[in-house]
Amino acid sequence: MIERISAVYKRMAHAAMRAGREPDVVRLIAVTKTVPAGLMREAYEAGLRDFGESRLQEAAPKLKELGELGGLEGLRLHMIGHLQSNKARLAVAGFDLIHSIDSASLLMHIDRHALEAGKVQSVLLQVKVSEEVSKHGAEEAELGRMIEAAGVLRGVKVEGLMCIPPYFDEPARARPYFARLRGLAESYGLRELSMGMTGDFEVAIEEGSTMVRVGTAIFGERGYL
Repeated sequence: MIERISAVYKRMAHAAMRAGREPDVVRLIAVTKTVPAGLMREAYEAGLRDFGESRLQEAAPKLKELGELGGLEGLRLHMIGHLQSNKARLAVAGFDLIHSIDSASLLMHIDRHALEAGKVQSVLLQVKVSEEVSKHGAEEAELGRMIEAAGVLRGVKVEGLMCIPPYFDEPARARPYFARLRGLAESYGLRELSMGMTGDFEVAIEEGSTMVRVGTAIFGERGYL
């Protein structure tokens, strides 16, 4: 596994340098959907600290098992999948950063549960950058209202934006979507950009990504239900 991780970091560094950026400004998030806790521990021991989960019902038992393993200092957990309002409490309890906030109402739910838990929950706002029905995210027209709503909440901190562009066989075709998200972040003064996955993370880094969500390049192909 360490060879795969090293290869991903090397590709990330080269992409950053091509764009005139420092490689260490981009964080690698290992996507662990369907990956068992033991393999996550192996990735941690290989040097990874950021892990992304898509499904709360899958994540909960794994996180419990990881906690029982102990000694995982510095582990950071990211909720990267679509989040329903009725699961907001569980997300606040288990994750350091929630990437997939797509409505003002969900922001309100996160705020309430964060205040109850005595924390300020860091979040990213997911923007719908394509017309694909299967893609979640807020419409660009709603983004300003969401940021305005977040400004009066005490339990939520908006760190940046996230997107999932359409899939292309040619990664460069995703570039306009990444550039569009970067422009939105700049217009609102937001620093973090969660964009780029195994197939297109190098292009995303060239366009300003600060977090890439990579699973297959680290853990190999997996079967999804």
